[in-house]
Amino acid sequence: MASDISDICIIGTGHTRFGRLDDNLETLIVTASREALHEAGLSGDAIDAIFISHFNSGLVRDSFVSSLVLQTDPGLRFKPSTRVENACASGTAAIHAGMAAILAGQAKRVLVVGAEKMTSRSTPEVTEALAGAGYQNNPAEAALSFPGVFALAAQAYGERHGDPLPAMAQIASKNHMNAMANPLAHMRRPMTVADCATIGDRNPVVAPPLRLTDCSLVSDGAAALVLTSTDLAQGHEHVARFRAAVQVNDLLPMSLRDLAAFEGPARAIRRAYSEAGIGVDDLGFAEVHDCFTIAELMIYEAMGLAEAGNGAEAIASGRVLREGRTPVNLSGGLKAKGHPIGATGVSMHVMAFRQLTGNAGEIQAPNPRAGLVFNMGGVAVANYASILSSC
Repeated sequence: MASDISDICIIGTGHTRFGRLDDNLETLIVTASREALHEAGLSGDAIDAIFISHFNSGLVRDSFVSSLVLQTDPGLRFKPSTRVENACASGTAAIHAGMAAILAGQAKRVLVVGAEKMTSRSTPEVTEALAGAGYQNNPAEAALSFPGVFALAAQAYGERHGDPLPAMAQIASKNHMNAMANPLAHMRRPMTVADCATIGDRNPVVAPPLRLTDCSLVSDGAAALVLTSTDLAQGHEHVARFRAAVQVNDLLPMSLRDLAAFEGPARAIRRAYSEAGIGVDDLGFAEVHDCFTIAELMIYEAMGLAEAGNGAEAIASGRVLREGRTPVNLSGGLKAKGHPIGATGVSMHVMAFRQLTGNAGEIQAPNPRAGLVFNMGGVAVANYASILSSC
């Protein structure tokens, strides 16, 4: 029986392609879940509990999704299945719920699946749905879209530390180039730094100073994984172990926080390092929440890759590039892999698992050692940091 987080492992994963897909939400859920069970070598009978992450907010008519996953395998029928939602961090919130069930002795094996169907709605409709994750009790904040919210963060950062736009263009280009090697990514199209830095018809300003290339994609997709304890993981071909799993929530109103500093992410990541007994130099890769390029820039600083205000050094030095010491978002990140809200956090952990088990294909890190996953909801409001390693 698992006694702490380090006794919990991932033993199987599933992942649909992300993009503008014909599949409905049910098909996405079932496809990813079936692949995860197959990779783990398990039937539905072996699963004790299911947690499904799904944001929705009116994006689809399916408001009661927890039992859709039961159609994955006859053995899942009558198993407890619970929907988990925590904005863009819903996926990792579902993983935490699954780990809690194992640690409490309520389950031995847990299936976690995250899914979202977004492209059946127009861009304005999606923007409005996502805006509901902001603070609604202040008219000024409630009127903002999420590009508008992160534009404020970019403005605040620029006023304090200098123009972040050149580094943001480098981040966008890096993640698009990484996605070229990821067959699951939504946008597999190379974009140079000049492409991302140049404002024009193909790259308009969305919310000053954010350009279109600074924004993540509206995507459909699903990802799934199977959790169990280290003792039950023995004998499985592919296993990755959690070394830390930390959640830190901050205040929702932006007016009560410093938008130029990612305090919640920094606290979550520092605690994760401490619990895992490692430092930033021990990471072989990281998958982080680049919903907007300014977020990835500020996460570099929260990770300890650079001092406050010097996040640009992490990419200028090459450290976070594919061939660098600590490659970040080898998958293409939310920027190019895609950002189907409920699937995102689960997808990031699937990507980490595949890195650590040597099954990441063309995006494989040369020396994965340990990996960081950082997933957040809102503007650094719900912050989740995981450290994983191979077994």
